[in-house]
Amino acid sequence: MGILQGLEPQPVFKFFEEICGIPHTSYHEKALSDYCAAFARERGLEHRQDEMGNVIIIAEATPGYEEAEPVILQGHLDMVGDKTEDCSLDLEKDGLRLQVEGDYISAEGTTLGSDDGIAVAYALALLDAEDIPHPRLEVVLTVGEEVGLLGAAAVDLSMCRGRRLLNVDSEVEGILTAGCAGGVRVGCHVPVTRRTRSGVSFNVSLEGLKGGHSGMDIDKGRANANILMGRFLLLLRDRTEYGVVELSGGARENVIPKSASLVLVLKQENTGALRAVAEEFRRQIEAEYKTADPGIRLILEEGTVCEAETADEDSLGRIIDLLNLMPFGVQAMSADLPGLVETSANPGVMKLEADGVQMALGVSVRSSVASAKEQTARRAALLTERLGGTAEFSGDYPAWPYARESKFRDLCAKVFEEQYGRKPEIVVIHAGLECGILSGKLEGLDCISIGPDLIDIHTPRERMSISSAERVWEYIKAVLAAK
Repeated sequence: MGILQGLEPQPVFKFFEEICGIPHTSYHEKALSDYCAAFARERGLEHRQDEMGNVIIIAEATPGYEEAEPVILQGHLDMVGDKTEDCSLDLEKDGLRLQVEGDYISAEGTTLGSDDGIAVAYALALLDAEDIPHPRLEVVLTVGEEVGLLGAAAVDLSMCRGRRLLNVDSEVEGILTAGCAGGVRVGCHVPVTRRTRSGVSFNVSLEGLKGGHSGMDIDKGRANANILMGRFLLLLRDRTEYGVVELSGGARENVIPKSASLVLVLKQENTGALRAVAEEFRRQIEAEYKTADPGIRLILEEGTVCEAETADEDSLGRIIDLLNLMPFGVQAMSADLPGLVETSANPGVMKLEADGVQMALGVSVRSSVASAKEQTARRAALLTERLGGTAEFSGDYPAWPYARESKFRDLCAKVFEEQYGRKPEIVVIHAGLECGILSGKLEGLDCISIGPDLIDIHTPRERMSISSAERVWEYIKAVLAAK
């Protein structure tokens, strides 16, 4: 018996549970892509699966809707894979362990992947149904959305006739998203030269941060574990001499890092200074983040007397400068739309391996203004180059600008008011959606984005409201039925 058996709408949660049983983190979506292609093949539906794993499935109009304008229903196959420190699952190989508590579905110890597994479940439930009226329905499921909208950039939409697109990748019920930021990723690498150092080893870890989505949560004032570790290294260098063996933090560029770790070596007589700095740092962070991120913990674990290859003095300086001078968090608020973040940067992943000769830092830059996005990305690159390193850009995607006039948005708003008895909130968001890229592929594409209530996405605290998912299901059916 499935964990979600008995939940309504049953067809949606049946498919959602099956999706959750198939590993589908970014770059590992093949099994889910094959599942969707097999679904279409078994039902005799026209479909295409490309080499990347993008899948398009077509269902012809039901009786009475043959002359209605087609609708493209769109979502993505990949999910952000993150887990708690004590979770033993390998998210590239294992399915999720679902759990239900009250009105919420979550996954034990991991992200849930409701972003965007619920879109895939809605789509398959619609395609599988024989009693839901709709125009020609063109389902577009892409890969690599969470790592730079890679699938959307590559997908061939020539088989799509629709010019109305319903994207199901938003996280708040009652909001119609009508625009979003663009983004780019900057891979920063600075050289590291090593020297042999003898002394006592220490493992230093930052844990307990909230983390979160680097677009939707960037304005909440939460701490960035990678940046905090850079602050700790700077403070420690001011007080004593030490060497860094390895350094790591974060899981994805588009996730605010919630943990970081460090291995260092220092002389026995300097261990007291280390403990004093750790205590001072704890007091600083507790004062600064007591409201926005109160669970931060700095943990010191003393190791053994050893001899290790550590970053030399110049390399340590480069690492400290990179982490302390790199743009992070909100860079600018919109002057046109009050409360909207215009530009942000998130140094989401850092890595210096024990035998590594370079420090890597992956930064996600977002902006609704193309020139501001480019300038912020260039700042990250220029800093890296000043430190003797190299920077590369990837996953560049355009903003989806708000359209003053939109017939499909008007229709979606009308259907919403009829169902909910109130007007929807129409917004532009700082997160990235695929609508901007897809609009560039289909001239005249009219887009709107919706979704049920999803909480703390991209973190192991992620959960989805069951009742909201049901209401949004009824809403999607009503939009498709509207002429």
